[in-house]
Amino acid sequence: MEKREYMPIAVFVSGRGTNLQAIIDAINKGKLKTEIKLVLSNTSKAYALERARKYNIPTKVIPSKKFKNPLEWGEKLIEVVKESGVDLVVLAGFMKILPPNFISAFPNKIINIHPSILPAFKGLSAQEQAFNYGVKYTGCTVHIVTEKLDEGPIIAQAVVPVLPNDNANTLANRILKYEHKIYPQVIQWFAEK
Repeated sequence: MEKREYMPIAVFVSGRGTNLQAIIDAINKGKLKTEIKLVLSNTSKAYALERARKYNIPTKVIPSKKFKNPLEWGEKLIEVVKESGVDLVVLAGFMKILPPNFISAFPNKIINIHPSILPAFKGLSAQEQAFNYGVKYTGCTVHIVTEKLDEGPIIAQAVVPVLPNDNANTLANRILKYEHKIYPQVIQWFAEK
C-alpha cells in the first residue's frame, strides 16, 4: 500500500486551543491532509498544549520574555520551526506579535485567523469592537501574516450576522464556530497547493 504524504504544519497557540482542536478533528475525519509536527506556545499555561499532548503531538513553549529582544526570540522561533520541517505555520489564537525576522524567514508561509471581517476591527478584542461599534455583520478572516498587524493578503472570510439579542460574548462564540469551519478549509487549500 502506497504511503500518502501529508503537508507538515506547525500550530502556534496561546490559549484554549479551540481552533487547534478543529484542525485536529478535521485531520482525524480525513478532511485535512496535513500532519501537525509541532504545537508551539509563548506560555506554558495554554490549554491548547494539553489538547496537543492528548494526541501525542510534540509541543514546545518559547516565551518571548526570556529573550533580550524580539529579534532574539524570532531567531529561536526560526530555529525551532526549521527543525520541525514544516511547510506552513498556522497561528491559532497566538496572542503575541511575531518578530519581523521570523515573518521574513517564512514569506507567505504563515497564516492567521482573525475574528472580524478585515480590514475592520484589527487587533485585540475584535468581536467586542464590532459589537460596540454597532455593526449588523461581522465574522472572521484567514490571512497571510505580514509585518503589519492584520493587514496581510486575505485568503477567506466568513460573514456572521449580529443578532438583536447578542452581546459581545454570544457574538464571539458564534464567530468561533465559523472560524472552526473556514480555517481547516484554508489549510487544506495550502495542502493542495
